[in-house]
Amino acid sequence: MNNSLLLEIGTEEIPASYITPALNALSSTLLKKLTDARIAHGSARVFGTPRRLAVEIADVSDKQESVTTEVMGPPEKVGFDENGKPAVPARKFAEKLGISTDEISIKKTKKGSYLCATKTEEGLETNVFLQGILPDVIRSVPFPKTMKWADLNLQFARPVHWILALLGNDVIPFSLENIKSGNTTRGHRFMSPDTITVTTPGDYIERLRSAYVLADLEERKQIIEKEISKAAQEAGGRVLPDSELVDIVNNLVEYPVPVVGKFDEEFLEVPDEVLITAMREHQKYFAIIDENDKLMSCFIAVNNTQAKNMDLVAAGHGRVIRARLADAQFFYKGDLEASFDDWIEKLKGVLFQAKLGSMYKKIMRVREVAEFISDAAGQDSAVKEQAARAAMLCKADLVSQVVVEFPKLQGVMGRVYAGIKGEPDAVACAIEEHYRPTYSGGTLPETMTGAILAIADKIDSICGCFSAGLIPTGASDPYALRRQGIGIIQIMHEKGFSFSLKAMIEKSATLFGERRDRDVGETVSDVYTFLQNRISHLLAEEGFSKDVIASVTSVSVDNMPNVRNRVRALENLKSAPDFDPLAVAFKRVVNIIRKAGEAGETVGDVDKNLFEHESESALYAAYNAVKNKVSEDLDKGLFDQALLDIASLRDTVDAFFDGVLVMAEDTKIRNNRFALLKNIADLFGGFADFSKIST
Repeated sequence: MNNSLLLEIGTEEIPASYITPALNALSSTLLKKLTDARIAHGSARVFGTPRRLAVEIADVSDKQESVTTEVMGPPEKVGFDENGKPAVPARKFAEKLGISTDEISIKKTKKGSYLCATKTEEGLETNVFLQGILPDVIRSVPFPKTMKWADLNLQFARPVHWILALLGNDVIPFSLENIKSGNTTRGHRFMSPDTITVTTPGDYIERLRSAYVLADLEERKQIIEKEISKAAQEAGGRVLPDSELVDIVNNLVEYPVPVVGKFDEEFLEVPDEVLITAMREHQKYFAIIDENDKLMSCFIAVNNTQAKNMDLVAAGHGRVIRARLADAQFFYKGDLEASFDDWIEKLKGVLFQAKLGSMYKKIMRVREVAEFISDAAGQDSAVKEQAARAAMLCKADLVSQVVVEFPKLQGVMGRVYAGIKGEPDAVACAIEEHYRPTYSGGTLPETMTGAILAIADKIDSICGCFSAGLIPTGASDPYALRRQGIGIIQIMHEKGFSFSLKAMIEKSATLFGERRDRDVGETVSDVYTFLQNRISHLLAEEGFSKDVIASVTSVSVDNMPNVRNRVRALENLKSAPDFDPLAVAFKRVVNIIRKAGEAGETVGDVDKNLFEHESESALYAAYNAVKNKVSEDLDKGLFDQALLDIASLRDTVDAFFDGVLVMAEDTKIRNNRFALLKNIADLFGGFADFSKIST
C-alpha cells in the first residue's frame, strides 16, 4: 500500500531569501534518501511560508524493497574436508550470513570453485526507516546563516517550534532535541494561532487555508499578483512590473492583504528611480505608475494580516515611507549642489582594489582604453570624445549621497545627474550602460558609446586583477571576472567589433605600471587564454560541438565575430556525409608538418623543379587555384564557401599521399614535400586545427 509522506518544520519567521533554496534542498535530500533506501515513491511537492517549510511526497511505499545478493565465500578445497563435511571456514561463512551449511552451494569460476550462498535482506517498514533519517534530514537543511537557541545543539535558520510528520494517517514518531514530532501544525500567528490537527497529508493545505495560511507558494503568488493589480487599478494606475519583488513578498507573508498607501506629491520631484528603490529596498512596497508610465504618489504594501481598519494600516505605511522618501529627497538635493569635478576628485580616496589603487586611477586607465577601442573599431572623433568623457564620469556617482544610501543605483544616478548637468545624451546613457550585462543573460549596452565604455571598464578589471596575481580559480572568482569576460565577448559579437582582441589586452595590461606583480607578456597571454575559455564556454552553451569549438578557438579568437562564424561553418561542414575522410586527410597533413618541425626539418618555399610525380604538380596547382578563392571568401565573410573551397583539395591531397613517399631519402625532395604540405596546412590552419576534430 502506498501513502503520501508529509513533513513540516514549524519555526519563527525565516528570512524570505532563505525559503526557496531551503525547500529545494529539503525536497531533494528526502527524495534521495528514499531512493537510496529502495523505497518506491512518486513526485515531491513543496510548501512554505515564513513560519514553515514543508514537503509532501506522493505514493511512498510502506516498505523497503527486499534485496537478494550472491555472496562468495572461501575456496571449496578449504570449505569442506575430504569426506565432504563442512570445515571451519564453511561454518564461519554460514554463520556470517545467518544460514545453515546445507544452504551453501559451490560456484565454479575461472579462478576455481568457491563456496557461494544467497543472502536476502528484508526491507524495513518505511515508517521505521523514516524515524531514523528525518532528524538528520532536518539538520541538513542549508541556510546562509544559522542560529542556536536555549541550551540546544540544534542549528537552524530560526528556532524550531514544532514538527509535523505523517506517512498516510500515521505519525512518524521521532525527537529532534526537545521537539517531538506529531500530527499538529499551527495557523496564522494572529488571525488563527490555535493548534491544528492534520489527520492525513491530503488535508494539510485545506486545514491551513481555514486557519488563514496559504501554504502553496504558487497559489499565494498568484493571489498577490491578482490583488496588487486590482488595488493599483482602484488607485487609478497599474503596478510597476517587478517579478523579483513579487517573489520576495511571497515569502514574507502567509495570508497576503494588499493595501494602497500614499505619499506627498512633493516627493515626485525626486527621480523615479530613487523613489522606486526607496520603496522597494526598504519597505518592499510596489510602485504604481499611470498610463504614461509616470510614477504616481501612491504605492501598494502587502500585509500579512487582515486588520479591522485597513485605512489606518494604509496611513501607517504612509508615515513610514514618508521618512524614507524625505531622506532620499535630502540626499538628492545635496547631490545637485555638487559637481562632477568634485566627485571625480573624491574618487582619489575611493579604493578600487588594494593592489591596483583608487577609482580615480581606474577611470584614467579606462579612458585611455576607451579611446583605443574607439579608434580600433573605426568610430569617428565624436564617439571617441563621448567615450572619453563618459569614462571620466562613469564612477563619479559612487561618491554621491544617493548611491551611498542606495548602492543598486550606481550608474543609474550617474546617468540622471549627467542629464541634469548638461552632458550629451550619449555620455549619460553610457554611464549607466557600462555596467551591463549585470548578470548572465542580462541586457547589453544599446549605444555605441556605452558598448565601448563597458568593454574598456571590464578589460581594465580583468587585466588589473591578472597583473596583480588575482586570477580566478575553479572555486573562487571574487571579482566576477568570468562574468565580465563573458560580457566583453557578448558585446563585441553583438556590435560586430572585429578589432584585435589581443591588441586591446596588450593596451590595457601596459597601463598598470608599477602596480604590476607579473610580466606584461605573461599577463597578456593569460588574459587571452582566459577569454578564449569564456568564448568556448559560450559556444558550447549555444550547442556547438566541443571538438569543433576547440579546433577553431585553438587557432585564434582574435577576431571575435569571425570566431562564431568559423565555428558555424565548420559545424555545417562536419554534418556532410563525406566529412570524416576529409578530416582524416587534413589531420594527416597537420601531423606530418608537426613531426617535421619537432625533428628540426627545414621547411622553405616550394620548388616546382624538385617535383618527381604528377601528384605533386597537381596538388600545387590545386592549392594555387584555391588560395585566392579562399582569401576572397574570407574577405567577404563567406566562411561556409571558404571551407568548401578548402575541402575541394581533399582528392588531390589523397592522390599526393598515394603517389609519393613524403619521407623521401633525398633531403631536398623531402623538404620540398614538407613545404608543399605546409602550404596546404596554412590554408586551413588559419581557419581551424583539424587535428582536434573527432572522426
